[in-house]
Amino acid sequence: MEQKNQTIYTEILQAKSANQKLLAILLDPDKITTDSLQNIIPKINQSPATHIFIGGSIVTDNTIDELISELKQKIKLPILLFPGNPSQISNQAHGILFLSLLSGRNPDFLIEHQVRAVPILKKSKLEIISTGYILIESGNKTAVASVSKTIPLPRHNSQIAVDTALAGEFLGSKLIYLEAGSGAKLSVPLETISLVAKNISIPLIVGGGITTFDGIKEAFFAGADLVVIGTAFENDTNFFTNSNF
Repeated sequence: MEQKNQTIYTEILQAKSANQKLLAILLDPDKITTDSLQNIIPKINQSPATHIFIGGSIVTDNTIDELISELKQKIKLPILLFPGNPSQISNQAHGILFLSLLSGRNPDFLIEHQVRAVPILKKSKLEIISTGYILIESGNKTAVASVSKTIPLPRHNSQIAVDTALAGEFLGSKLIYLEAGSGAKLSVPLETISLVAKNISIPLIVGGGITTFDGIKEAFFAGADLVVIGTAFENDTNFFTNSNF
């Protein structure tokens, strides 16, 4: 199989090496209308975002192609798919976080969905970035925990998260993604971010439950290379303007 272009991943590695922090805005296709997109686009362009993630745990409307096509016309940032299942793959994006849910023991999310996605990805031009996805307990049951039928790692035992992240790296993951979940009551503990960051050599993504500018700064300071903002931006598209980021 022909090797996909690794431009986006190379840029993430270069940013990590230069200690340049990255920020992604996560957009859920189920929560965006044509009208709301026209309001969102200028807000994204005015924000400090370096990447756009597209996806969600439950995507019921097949509008991903249309959404990404519209975004690409008016936004110059890399667009990465953040898929919950193979139906959420679009060749309109620049790349895909090829997720394996390492924190759970549901084979569908460890490997089954990935196998089903291969025939689609082989025909695509997407940059495929292998990502170890780790769900951390967040004080409430999030959509990803419900859909995946898995139990998050305990938030007060950081060593389990460290070992899981290292297992992902040893298995060949190019990124580790610590996730509290969309709409999480509590974000990933800073201690967990710090310990994982100190023990892995690959870039670390952190998302879920981060609702303030200070929360972003704290995650960066703890060791996150890329922070993801989703619900906070959905609820207030002026989030970055109001935060003076």
